[in-house]
Amino acid sequence: MATGALIPIEQKTILFYEDEITAVRMRDGAVYVPIKPIIERLGLNWSGQRSRLQRDPILNVEQRMCVIHTPRRGPQETLCIPLDYLSGFLFGINADRVNPEYREDVIRYQRECYKVLSEALTEGRLITDITFDDLLQTADPGAVQAYQIAQAVVRLARNQILLESRLSGRIDDHEGRLITLESQLGDTGRNVTPDQASQLSQAVKAVAIELGKKSGRNEFGAIYGELYRKFGITSYKMLPARRFDEAMKFLTDWHETITGAAGPF
Repeated sequence: MATGALIPIEQKTILFYEDEITAVRMRDGAVYVPIKPIIERLGLNWSGQRSRLQRDPILNVEQRMCVIHTPRRGPQETLCIPLDYLSGFLFGINADRVNPEYREDVIRYQRECYKVLSEALTEGRLITDITFDDLLQTADPGAVQAYQIAQAVVRLARNQILLESRLSGRIDDHEGRLITLESQLGDTGRNVTPDQASQLSQAVKAVAIELGKKSGRNEFGAIYGELYRKFGITSYKMLPARRFDEAMKFLTDWHETITGAAGPF
């Protein structure tokens, strides 16, 4: 292996929707991201984008060869750019000029990729856009049944504790027991249900279609991006259940503003 490549002290693979993105941290704290896999994932020509990197007066100076450990080939020297410059590179891609099948992916990367990677590397959160309901769809049936039984026990225990609190008046004590129980077995009401998630998706679709009629563009990425920004989430499936009505009103009002008519949802 040639000398001169940066050797990281930490390497992480972050799940971004269905994609895996590698990032590495150097001894000085700088974080770099291999750029070729991202370019190829977005259906772009590597040679052309490499030339763009070299022409850019900032990215050309900041790009580095880094040692990345790969499962099949071991340590490999790979062209990387600093995480802080990733958004700048992505926003240099004209989404309207890429292959239509990759257009929404490009917009999603432009809107969310930097934020997700940054949070994963600073807060230790390695997974985005995956909920427990998603996992239940592919989990072992026996494990799913055990989980459902446990949740039934939680609901029964919750009701019993609340009943006892009303009868005895020892609200603080029972509230503490309730919090402990839910922390051990999980709070099923934390995020929206699959049915609510479906309603959100349909509402986004309705707004995106109406807005697209006016703009002439695919607006799905923009609508999802605004929803995520407003509610501080990275997936509509991760919306807190207590904010479902607020989110639906937000989308309904948006639809009415565009069409001048009551929303279809």
